[in-house]
Amino acid sequence: MTSARLEDQERLNELSESAREILEIHWVDASRVFAPRALEAYLEGAISLQSLGRGEELVLAYIEATPQVARELGTDTAFELLSMAIKMFSKTSAAVLVLLFSTAPVAANRLGEASLFQQYLSLVNYILAQAPRALRPMLTQLDHLLEVLTLGGLRRWATWGINAHRTDFEALDAYFSLSSPDAQAVLQKERRGTLFVDVQRRLVMYLRALWARNFLLRPTSGDFESRQGYRPFIEGPFINLPDAFDDYVDRDDSSVDGVNLYRASAAHAAAHMIYSGFDAESEDATKLQQTFIGLMEDARVETLAGKDFPGLAPLWTRIARIAVNRHEETDTDRVGPLLDRLALALLDPNYADDHPLIAQARELVNAVREDLEDYERVREAGMTLADRVEQLGLHFSHSQDVPSIPYRDDNRFLFEKPESAMEVQREGSIDDKRRYVSLLEMLNSLDIENISAEDADEVWVLGTELYDNHGRKYSDIFAEDRTLSPVHYHEWDYMSQLERPYWTTINEKRPVEGDPESIDAILERHKPLVRRLKYLIEGIQPQGVVREKKVEDGDQIDINAAISAMIDIRMGQTPDPRIGIRTRLQIRDLSVMLLIDLSESTNDAIGRGDEETTVLDLAREAATLLADAINRVGDPFAIHGFDSNGRHDVEYYRFKDFGEPYGDKAKARLAGMTGQLSTRMGAALRHAGAVMRQRPSQRKLVLLLSDGEPSDNDVRDPQYLRHDTRKAVEELHRQGVETFCVTLDPHADEYVSRVFGPKNFMVLDHVSRLPEKLPALYLSMTK
Repeated sequence: MTSARLEDQERLNELSESAREILEIHWVDASRVFAPRALEAYLEGAISLQSLGRGEELVLAYIEATPQVARELGTDTAFELLSMAIKMFSKTSAAVLVLLFSTAPVAANRLGEASLFQQYLSLVNYILAQAPRALRPMLTQLDHLLEVLTLGGLRRWATWGINAHRTDFEALDAYFSLSSPDAQAVLQKERRGTLFVDVQRRLVMYLRALWARNFLLRPTSGDFESRQGYRPFIEGPFINLPDAFDDYVDRDDSSVDGVNLYRASAAHAAAHMIYSGFDAESEDATKLQQTFIGLMEDARVETLAGKDFPGLAPLWTRIARIAVNRHEETDTDRVGPLLDRLALALLDPNYADDHPLIAQARELVNAVREDLEDYERVREAGMTLADRVEQLGLHFSHSQDVPSIPYRDDNRFLFEKPESAMEVQREGSIDDKRRYVSLLEMLNSLDIENISAEDADEVWVLGTELYDNHGRKYSDIFAEDRTLSPVHYHEWDYMSQLERPYWTTINEKRPVEGDPESIDAILERHKPLVRRLKYLIEGIQPQGVVREKKVEDGDQIDINAAISAMIDIRMGQTPDPRIGIRTRLQIRDLSVMLLIDLSESTNDAIGRGDEETTVLDLAREAATLLADAINRVGDPFAIHGFDSNGRHDVEYYRFKDFGEPYGDKAKARLAGMTGQLSTRMGAALRHAGAVMRQRPSQRKLVLLLSDGEPSDNDVRDPQYLRHDTRKAVEELHRQGVETFCVTLDPHADEYVSRVFGPKNFMVLDHVSRLPEKLPALYLSMTK
């Protein structure tokens, strides 16, 4: 039986040491989306790419990107990406293959559907065949392109650039890197109003709010050569909607925006799934008959939905009216324009139309409305209208005469027999397979090897707690030992002035614990400083009601100040008008995080008096004294740390988290703090900002303690990470998180003010004074 554990993989040693380290980080995440056999294939893929001899970065990009793609679109799609990369191996450089993997999660997230991702890979292959030099700049800009273009729009944009600049390499590079006027002009032309991926979550919640059930929505792409997407349709349990909607505009400039078009489309299809079903008797009917049966069924389900939710009918009516107004008046002998007029007539009783087919349709619908649960009347009415069309001699073509109302689906749901697999999928849930067992049954089963969750027929639940030999609950042990999934963040490239999406990976690691008594020893050693800090702490205004005197517009009059003012008036002097007292509520609504740079340079030795210590020891002392001070004040606080080993592995440690008591466990983590590797500061700040955004406090402060400028082993340009850190600080400021840097770098004046701002940093000339300066700085900043 195949094992899902990394240590059981026989071919693991075939990978390089750095690849094994990154694989170990992502293995738990991969095991959550891959079955055991797929995990083997995942490892085989990494070995295959390494055997190509195109550099280690390619293997690392594959290891990092594949679980993300699988989580978004499934295992098969992730391995199709690998297959495409291997096919491209002999046609392009390793740098392009790295970009293909690095940007794949962006494409998977923005496209949101496996079939669309497959078409995207086909587009990549097409560009590689037609203009290989265009692929690298296009992948660099992919995040921006997919924010504004559908897949069809991206293909048209790329095709235009290839045809226009195929032989001019300089112009080709400028076009696909979005730095030429042509590229921007064509991009603007192909830009769509509302993309499905931007509203999908809202639509799901919208439908859930209406019908109190979940609906599965997914996007479809239209023809590459046409700006029109496919009509909405229902297939199995899925509602398929176009991947983009432009605003629907009438000749008189009245319009319905893309978001409301999506709402109308999703609600109409959902109404079919609620009120309609497969019509076996009409499966073999003619296309003309099916068209009119579907038209009458649309009217029935919209009537039923309109009764439950009256706000839907005006939206549907408004869109149908625009569709009718867009038709040319000469379209009188075809069925197509009549379908839109019929739809509007059945929605809006005030719509006037003297066509005999519309008058008969209204009579038939009124008969159907007498018993909306009787579908037989719908079928009969549709067949009657189809016969009437033939009597009137109207022309009908199934491919051309279709409704142009954009929110209505193609009604295949009514006439195509559903797949049995879909029906089986809806039968039974995991709750039906759940079985509650005794402790003895569970223990006996745990002794049996090779149990695979992949092949399980039922889920066993133990109704009581299970304890280990030391009296600890297994649920608590597993909660402590859980491994968090890697978190990916963008990074700012100052050269291209664009973000590199999903470029850095934060891996949260469990801190090594040391002796908590060493932290208490630090407080004992710094007793004089602790006593001085005590006076600063007492000087901080406590919470509660505060009476502020000498104000002009107070809540009450200060009698003593009023008497003094009257005396001044009697003596002919100008009185002090500030005779009021204002009462206000003083609340300290502040959350503080100390973020410590734990790079290798913190192990450097420095002299302090007669003894020699390290920067890390001083940082530990400063963190200890600061934690003691904040704990006395009562502000919620956290102490985190970070280091980095390239963009794929930014290690992040939580020594003391919000909501966790400052006790022996937190002190043990501080005691075990170590320094290693490099300093990718921007990624760490973004992750710290994500933690701070979850805090309910009105004011949020990140105190960054660093002994040098941002740097990493995979970055040669010293300006690159400085600019990224500055961008991260700006992002945190927009999110309401203040950042202040305490740096021990004597040369920090050259860059730190540009990164953090002129008033948001402090350069410590004497490193040995850090333990006394940091708590005092905090107390002075937060009075």
